[in-house]
Amino acid sequence: MQKRIAFIINPISGTADKKRLPTMIQEMFTEGWDATIVETEYAGHGKELASKFAQEGYDVVVACGGDGTMNEVASSLVHTETAFAIVPYGSGNGLARHLGFSMHPREALAQILNGKEHVIDSGLANGKRFFCTCGTGFDAHISHSFSAEGKRGFWTYLKVVLREYLKYKPGSYRLVGPSFSLRRRAFLITFANAAQWGNMAYIAPHASTKDGLLDICILSTFPIYSAPLLAYRLFRKTFDRSRHVTALTSREVTLIRDKAGEFHIDGDPIMMDAEIKVEVDPLSLKVRI
Repeated sequence: MQKRIAFIINPISGTADKKRLPTMIQEMFTEGWDATIVETEYAGHGKELASKFAQEGYDVVVACGGDGTMNEVASSLVHTETAFAIVPYGSGNGLARHLGFSMHPREALAQILNGKEHVIDSGLANGKRFFCTCGTGFDAHISHSFSAEGKRGFWTYLKVVLREYLKYKPGSYRLVGPSFSLRRRAFLITFANAAQWGNMAYIAPHASTKDGLLDICILSTFPIYSAPLLAYRLFRKTFDRSRHVTALTSREVTLIRDKAGEFHIDGDPIMMDAEIKVEVDPLSLKVRI
């Protein structure tokens, strides 16, 4: 019996050319597979398409794009029998990297073709689904600033970070969980289901997508001379060892800030309330790799 697999391609995500992708899919997914290939046409279309494929009983739905496409597609597959997979084409590809998907399209397709199914956690922030990270502070501010840039890619992201760093003002936050309550003036707060933001920047190096917990990273205010070491630690998987970082784990936490404002969900900018409940949804998404 043939397996049905759908590939949802975002034609404008990232910087890489996707023109060869449909041909690669058709060449590789032949015997034993019935492959459908569609392109997204507007924001939110990936979520609609994935929901339709899940309702029709497809075995696998593949997001071919960046973290935004990944989030749209995966959000429609939670608590279904349809497995999720990724052919990464984004700027960061945080979840794809965490799960071990190759950054080379043909290799990622081979991983899907020969893969096995696993089940991973997802998260919710005031009901908004995330799979990699969400948060507030500087990373959320950068998400909003980056989205306004005309060009995508790592170097554009780095330019935005350097430009915004010196003028960014940290905020005051309260975090309340089942076993803790604390206040911090923080540069950023990240809630992590997976270990990295993307581009191998490990904000929560010990995070697991299968442990039923969120890893919470609080970066307090820090002197400018500490920035190079913090950046080094981010890419060496030792960020949580910095004296400026508080690392916690919890199945849920409520973030309370002075006012509604910038937030990000899997790197995509969003405005959210002053009070945000963040919680894990254990083993809620099938993935194939």
